[in-house]
Amino acid sequence: MGPDRYPLTRAQSLALSGASLLLLLVATTALGPLIAGSGWWWAGAVVGLAVIGGGAAMRALRTPPSLVPPLQLVAMLVALTLLFGGATSIALVIPTPDTFAVFGELAEGARRTIEQQSVPAVPVPALVFAIAVGVGLIAVLLDLLVQTVRVPALAAIPMLVPVLVPGLFVADGAEAPAIVLTAAAYLLLLRVDVRVRRAAELLQEDDRDDAPVVSAPRRAPIVSTMGASLGLAAIGLVAASVIAAATPSVSTSFLVGTGGPATLFARGVSPYVDLGRDLRRPDPVPAFSYVSPEGVRPYFTLLTVERLEGRVWSATDRAVDGDNTLGTLPGPDGLAADVLVEPKPIAVQVDQVRTAWLPVPYPSNEVSGVSGSWFWDEGTLNVRSVDSTTVGQQYRLTHLDVQPDAAQLRSAPSVPDRAVAEATRRLPDDLPPVIAETAATITASSATPYDAAVAIQAYLRGSDFEYSESAPVAEGYDGAGFDAIAAFLEQRAGYCVHFASTMAVLAREVGIPSRISIGYTAGTPGDGRVDGDVVIEVDSHDLHAWPELYFEGVGWVPFEPTPGRGSVPDYSRPNAGQDTPGVVPTGPAATPGASGRPEGDPDRALGGGAGVQTAGAQAAQLAVIGLAVAIVLLLPAMFRAGARTVRRGRVRSGDRPADAAWRELLATAVDLGLAVDPRRTVRGIAAELAARPAFAADPERPGERTAPLAALERLRDAVERERYGRVRGAGPADAHAAGVGPDRRDALLADLATVSETLRADATSARRVGAVLLPASLRPSARVALGRPAPPGE
Repeated sequence: MGPDRYPLTRAQSLALSGASLLLLLVATTALGPLIAGSGWWWAGAVVGLAVIGGGAAMRALRTPPSLVPPLQLVAMLVALTLLFGGATSIALVIPTPDTFAVFGELAEGARRTIEQQSVPAVPVPALVFAIAVGVGLIAVLLDLLVQTVRVPALAAIPMLVPVLVPGLFVADGAEAPAIVLTAAAYLLLLRVDVRVRRAAELLQEDDRDDAPVVSAPRRAPIVSTMGASLGLAAIGLVAASVIAAATPSVSTSFLVGTGGPATLFARGVSPYVDLGRDLRRPDPVPAFSYVSPEGVRPYFTLLTVERLEGRVWSATDRAVDGDNTLGTLPGPDGLAADVLVEPKPIAVQVDQVRTAWLPVPYPSNEVSGVSGSWFWDEGTLNVRSVDSTTVGQQYRLTHLDVQPDAAQLRSAPSVPDRAVAEATRRLPDDLPPVIAETAATITASSATPYDAAVAIQAYLRGSDFEYSESAPVAEGYDGAGFDAIAAFLEQRAGYCVHFASTMAVLAREVGIPSRISIGYTAGTPGDGRVDGDVVIEVDSHDLHAWPELYFEGVGWVPFEPTPGRGSVPDYSRPNAGQDTPGVVPTGPAATPGASGRPEGDPDRALGGGAGVQTAGAQAAQLAVIGLAVAIVLLLPAMFRAGARTVRRGRVRSGDRPADAAWRELLATAVDLGLAVDPRRTVRGIAAELAARPAFAADPERPGERTAPLAALERLRDAVERERYGRVRGAGPADAHAAGVGPDRRDALLADLATVSETLRADATSARRVGAVLLPASLRPSARVALGRPAPPGE
């Protein structure tokens, strides 16, 4: 790529750098709807300043333009090392192999956090690192377009990235103020470029006073320039707004699927159907193991479902609160001081289960040792990561073994309005009648909410109901939803999902707040021991769902309505107030061999077939991203091809054909890096081109003109006759004879092709590739001129 026709002074280059940096910083704010806080923006600003500021400093030191972009990448690396390298770097800015290892971990964490977080995302280090890298790369491309290629108008291409990305994740896209300010900063950059270019041209002309040049007026009427600017601004704002609003969000786009491979259940997909698929897999695989020195064997909760609406019941969609780190894990809601609570330490080793939700018994008030960023959810105390998964995690926790007695539960006061989330009480108005009828029948003789809960559990565990993983599929009521519950109450066969969801709905029907937990039962003692304590093995065989009901003064307590699964808490057994033995297992976790995952599927999320679906969705997403990148990279080539087609069309149509052919020839020369001076005459430019080695005569035939040279001379003569025939004394007939006939037009195209191919053959491979991908003739400074009329005698 040749140097700019009008070299910039340091002050002019600095002005463009300042306008570019302003555009970058303003456009980055468009990501605000996706990420909480502002710390991520400052990290991106530091990297952007290092890249663009570093480029300005290099140009001030007269660094060759071809070296500036690679050195800017080095500046970006230094800034990333300063921000994220920490103790692995030398003097905080020089990366080491350990620094690159940290970067690799952050990149992997960024991938996971993008898959797992909802918006607005918590700016964990991995996510901030990804943003900083993205801003740095955009800054390099922006500076390349503005300063090196000198096509500031194309700066809109990289700036569309932060403006359009929010539209992939939120329905409203980027906020209007961010779009407006980005458009204003873009127009400012164009305005600065115009002023800088004019000043550079004037300086160049001052250095060549002897060159006769006819220049266009330097200033247009104020009304004209203002109208053009306002029109450009309006078009840009409308286009950006329409694109941002029209871009489908990730949650609705069929191209990118509904969830990443590390999520347990994709948002908007019923977890119950997925859990049912998992239960029906023929072979279980290890999920995790734990050691409980004091012998407690609790259920382990992954996530909790509070909202029971329509056919799709899902976990809470509350955004992760960055303040809810594991060091601030609170106690459970509604627990009074007079209820017996015994802290129980447990050590957990995760095997093959891969999910963003950490298996933790409810309630637990301490969790330590996990790697990555993990946060607890308000109310449910579910523990969720935004940049890591459970695979390979080793952690310790303190489980609060809450042991209420029947008297405490029976005497529990009414639940205050704000004690629990409203979603845990809500039921739709159009419930199937069988639900209300069943609830009224079961609890007709219950004196208290607690007695009603025990009656519901006893009813579902009665001999009239059967545990079956196949009946719901055969009868068409698999999963959740109120119609499925109605069908289950009539068929009386189902698995844990149906029993848990039915008890939760019946409890709400009689006024008891309820929710559904999904996770694992207590597991089975294995052969291993740690410090004399038995290792409890948990596998996909133990996947389970159970209801939790709220009683004021006790909080959320689990019940077990599924026959043949798990264990029944002593406080929930009939006549618990008179006879209170310990927790009694009621049967095996499930029929052996009836559930679990195939051994070849260890890394999938627990959501059944989601792994296969997500793999295809990821492939589609990568294809879309690759296509978008290819289109962006090929835009200059497409613009150049369009300009070439227009000029060749002019030749064929007879609209100043020699003029069009000459312009296309000079554009080709500029693309190939040749210095074509618009101040030279047509004949002078032709002489410069003819001096190229490719036009030289064959050594074996000295003095004989080559075919390319003859073609070049014919083009030269044609444009002179067409443009300057009258000036040089030619008559009207000569001017008309410049070539309006079809035969002459075809001859012009043939000569143009011959000379163009000769110029390409004379260029290096890198020049030819650059001429296609980054055609220099598109730069405003590379205006293709015909040249001045040749003075007599030239």
